[in-house]
Amino acid sequence: MELQPRETVHIALVPDGSFPVIHKVDKFICVAALHIVLLVLNYIGRLYYTGNPREAVGCPCFFALARRGIIVKYDIQLSAVNQLKKTGGMMKKAIILSSGGVDSTTCVSLAVDRLGADNVVTASIFYGQKHKKEILAARKVAEYYHLRHYEFDLSSLFQYSNCSLLEGSTQEIVHESYAEQIEKNGEGKVSTYVPFRNGLMLSTAASLAASLFEDDDVDIYIGAHADDAAGDAYADCSEPFLKAMGDAVSIGTYGKVHLAFPFAKLNKASVVAMGLKLKTPYELTWSCYEGGEKPCGTCGTCIDRAAAFAANGVKDPAL
Repeated sequence: MELQPRETVHIALVPDGSFPVIHKVDKFICVAALHIVLLVLNYIGRLYYTGNPREAVGCPCFFALARRGIIVKYDIQLSAVNQLKKTGGMMKKAIILSSGGVDSTTCVSLAVDRLGADNVVTASIFYGQKHKKEILAARKVAEYYHLRHYEFDLSSLFQYSNCSLLEGSTQEIVHESYAEQIEKNGEGKVSTYVPFRNGLMLSTAASLAASLFEDDDVDIYIGAHADDAAGDAYADCSEPFLKAMGDAVSIGTYGKVHLAFPFAKLNKASVVAMGLKLKTPYELTWSCYEGGEKPCGTCGTCIDRAAAFAANGVKDPAL
């Protein structure tokens, strides 16, 4: 009778809550080793708190470490294990389209939380907007998380557009909420819609993903949410558009690159609620369409941002 090899499993050990260290080990050895590690940690924690080997027997390890201000985090991440099975032992990568605003920065926090900073990069697009505050904010967010950051200039593609956000536009930025604009003008695109901007940004990110991570599975995160698509104000933020782009990206990259739009069914207040839980550095972000020293507070995105933080009972940390 031929002996079958014992099953091997992937275990993600997270000693400090950051990037998982992946090990492939024999299942029997793994279980035995985990018991030993827990026993050792338990005894060390008790000894550290009591200072006496005999008294250490009755003191709970994690309580002791917490009392001493030390956090020991041991976690077997099932999501990481499942991901490793799907990707043949490689951690998935992520590229975040980062505008430096609330939604995309929350995406950065989410991706780092899921995959670890070593597997996440950010990309920002200059499309000819009237200021560079967004780009500068995106750089700060990348620095905060110690991420690789890439920037691309697509402004020449938008030189023929008269969108009010663009430097060469003859239109002024409207200082009303999106709801007020839709009520006044009816549903449909608003003056701050940049023609097919998200489509071009996603295509750029897809090309970057397929170039940087040729042999890996990659998710491209975009922070579009339900409020953006409401009233058909921004057609390229709608769920049907994102699903269609996701299909195109996947087909065009031989199934290696995928589109992630985690906020498509959420409003902005819900996005902020998630970001607060993830401790997103909102103090580094910029949302205002105007490029002044401080946010104007009256453009559509400023109004929406203020309402989202107010709905969570929190003062906007960027103000």
